[in-house]
Amino acid sequence: MLNWNDIDTVLLDMDGTLLDLHFDNHFWLEYMPQRYAEHHGQSVEWAKAEVFPLMRAKQGQLEWYCLDYWTRELNLPIVELKREIAHLISLRPDARDFLEALQRSGRQVILITNAHRGSLSLKMERVELMTYFQRLISSHDFGYPKEAQAFWHALQAEVPFDPERTLFIDDSLNILRAARDFGVASLLAVRQPDSRGAPRDTEEFDAVEDYSVLTEAL
Repeated sequence: MLNWNDIDTVLLDMDGTLLDLHFDNHFWLEYMPQRYAEHHGQSVEWAKAEVFPLMRAKQGQLEWYCLDYWTRELNLPIVELKREIAHLISLRPDARDFLEALQRSGRQVILITNAHRGSLSLKMERVELMTYFQRLISSHDFGYPKEAQAFWHALQAEVPFDPERTLFIDDSLNILRAARDFGVASLLAVRQPDSRGAPRDTEEFDAVEDYSVLTEAL
């Protein structure tokens, strides 16, 4: 259990942490391949065989998260396609109550996401979260993904925080490991980032099952 007396700063990921990852999974694994197939007059199976290896090759790199990159690479209007299924963007259960409790607590609360600014803007249109954060930071602002130590050094230069008195919540285990390597003391994973996916093993990290547990302890 967290000791909130030891935490001054809370860093929160967006997709899969505050927002249900179903939107992103559905878009990249189903909807985008479908539209790519239509664009080329081919089957969805053909499209997945073409696109998925390109995506795997960029996983964990900034291009993986860059909508401008995929717009050029696939010759598809990625932001516009995301907007077509924007109704699937949704906040995770109990996340808003948690954010409101953090706001009342007076702590520094920062959103840090690998999402491209285009994706971040679209999601803020659908789910109003800006008022709960002092800053909304995209890794594209720094030129490094959260997996890289350079991101964390750039973040600390931009938004001073004491890693030993910071809580970071993210659904990516690799990103949590990068934060741990930087010295962030309190780390939580997310057990079920996609509400339609299975709960997962978060390995060495304690996991958020339900934000109400954190809210009640604040």
